[in-house]
Amino acid sequence: MKKIYTLLTVSLILLSCGKKEAVSVEELVSEGTIKELRTRKTEITTNLEAINIDLKAVNDAISRLDTVKKLPLITTIVTKEEVFNHYLELQGNVKTKQNVLVYPEMPGILRRVYVKEGQRVVKGQLLATIDDGGLSQQIAQLKIQEQLAKTTYERQKRLWDQKIGSEIQFLQAKASYEAQTNTVKQLRRQQGKSVVRAPFSGVIDDVMKEPGTVLAPGQGSEIFRVVNLNNMYIEAEVPESYIKNVTKGKKVEVFFPVLGKTVEAKIRQVGNFINPSNRAFKIEIYVPNKSGDIKPNLTARLKINDYTSEKAILIPQSIVSENAEGEQYVYLIGDKKENKYATANKTIIETGKTQGDVIEVLNTKTIAKNNGVSEVLLKPMSAGFEVVSEGARSVNDGQKVEIKN
Repeated sequence: MKKIYTLLTVSLILLSCGKKEAVSVEELVSEGTIKELRTRKTEITTNLEAINIDLKAVNDAISRLDTVKKLPLITTIVTKEEVFNHYLELQGNVKTKQNVLVYPEMPGILRRVYVKEGQRVVKGQLLATIDDGGLSQQIAQLKIQEQLAKTTYERQKRLWDQKIGSEIQFLQAKASYEAQTNTVKQLRRQQGKSVVRAPFSGVIDDVMKEPGTVLAPGQGSEIFRVVNLNNMYIEAEVPESYIKNVTKGKKVEVFFPVLGKTVEAKIRQVGNFINPSNRAFKIEIYVPNKSGDIKPNLTARLKINDYTSEKAILIPQSIVSENAEGEQYVYLIGDKKENKYATANKTIIETGKTQGDVIEVLNTKTIAKNNGVSEVLLKPMSAGFEVVSEGARSVNDGQKVEIKN
């Protein structure tokens, strides 16, 4: 009631003064002198200053006596120790070392293709034949000559064993037979190039030429693409800063976005060369592919665990702010009363690694003065601290807050 009477009194004074001043101003404007106008101005200014002083005193009294104070509403989280795993995230491509184009080894016309696309083949299986350009007839004629040379040699050998005939006749027969034999073998090897066989077990991914096509060794004469989907691996590049953490045998979580599939794998090889252009080294990760749905050049996302803490203090990244000096800070709760009213204290922190939307807090940082010398004190962050969460961006250091958890 005392507050209301005071306000009413101030209002009446303002109203009465306003009326008096309105009449006086009209009279002075119409009949008064400049000296009188200036005098009146000084009186009004003095009264206004007095009113402002009284108004401030009234507001201060209201603020002191008002039991329903409007404090910033916040929520808090309590720090606790958790297991924290940090992952290095990379992108890689699926590859296979058995993904080859099959070329002809000799020129000729493609006579017949024995397989079709998608067919599984085994190493050495016949895939196609090429016209041998008359080699079969040449071999048949040479076989007759080879047989004659063999018969002549065998007779000369029997005679020579009985010391009949000359040695030169025996050696000539032997040389002729061996020459014919070598010629037949050479032509058969050449004829063998007219037969195209699978270089390894796998799948015929593409048949590129039709029967009747004229072929020649070299670029542009590919007949098949053969792929082995059983020996697949992922190749990725890792920044050199992780060279101590990424080692052979380490587990990798592999995710294929296109397939929506995740598999567990291991690093089977770590490169020994750092590329000077991007300061990265290569790794290979073996990928099991029993179902055959993983294809060469498929994109994969890799997660490699490069850091683990068994007792980490984690908080949301969204509540961490940064000051002009680049220091990160949060607000810790202190002077808590009635389990809802407290003080928000700005606290500088040192952070570690981030994962997703959380960040690891390592230490709290304070500056103490010892004999006039500033000294930075680091204290490990522990469990049990209450940290301002929602509303962290709207409070100030030392400000009273109301907790609404």
